[in-house]
Amino acid sequence: MNYEERYRQYVADAEAALKRQAYRCLRKDSAVSDAARYSLFGKGKRVRAVLCLAVCEMLNGSPELAECYAAGVEMLHCYSLIHDDLPCMDDDDLRRGRPSCHKAYGEATALLAGDALLTAAFEALSAARGTARQNVQAVQMLSRAAGANGMVWGQEQDLYYEAHAALVGEEQLKAIHRSKTGELIRAAALLGAIAANADGRQCEAVGEYAEAVGMVFQIMDDVLDVTATEQELGKPIGSDAENGKTTFVTLYGAERSRQIAQELTQDACAKLQKTFGGQSLFLCMLADRLLHRSQ
Repeated sequence: MNYEERYRQYVADAEAALKRQAYRCLRKDSAVSDAARYSLFGKGKRVRAVLCLAVCEMLNGSPELAECYAAGVEMLHCYSLIHDDLPCMDDDDLRRGRPSCHKAYGEATALLAGDALLTAAFEALSAARGTARQNVQAVQMLSRAAGANGMVWGQEQDLYYEAHAALVGEEQLKAIHRSKTGELIRAAALLGAIAANADGRQCEAVGEYAEAVGMVFQIMDDVLDVTATEQELGKPIGSDAENGKTTFVTLYGAERSRQIAQELTQDACAKLQKTFGGQSLFLCMLADRLLHRSQ
């Protein structure tokens, strides 16, 4: 198996599905839809879509159904990035190497573009060619990950502790990351399992793996915010320090943070291999690449 080729194929399949859903869900004669497409088709890594497709393939599920679910996840993820960049949130001017949506289209249009993508995500899932049970499960999975018990809660806690940094310890930090970043990554993987009609044991193993991967992803974001260049990341660096945020790096330093991420990755892959054996090879390689990523 060639990892790079397989990853590129997953991304190509996800991009094609996204274009189909964007054509169906977004208007042609709309500045808001133009802004949504601008952000949606920036140079993203499509990690969440790849997770969805790779889990589905590991479980011998329907790639066509997983592609629809993956498109929905990426739409929702893109909405969150647009809103995170707004001046009332993280106030970032760059995203994926070019002006953030609100810098390119204005704040009001960017806000509505995020709203449009959030809604389109569930339109994509509910209209997918799965069984009624699968689609309902998919909508429930993604809505919970994105809502008041998931990403929104994580963002709320992030903003609160930004103003109360002295109260943040490891427990609070993990809870923020688990909600703000990890829930959507976990949902993406489990949507792939839903597309494959996975059983409870399989879903539990996939969920544990994805939860660890989500935490590693955020830890490495914290590390890269102080070690990478703006050109590498495609977004401003040092913003965590400027905003007074507590991160894994401020708690443990960059080196220990990397060690924690490595331990999580090794444990996640060991559990996945125990359940799925050699079929989990690509997902384990993906986890390792996320651990050692530079952007």
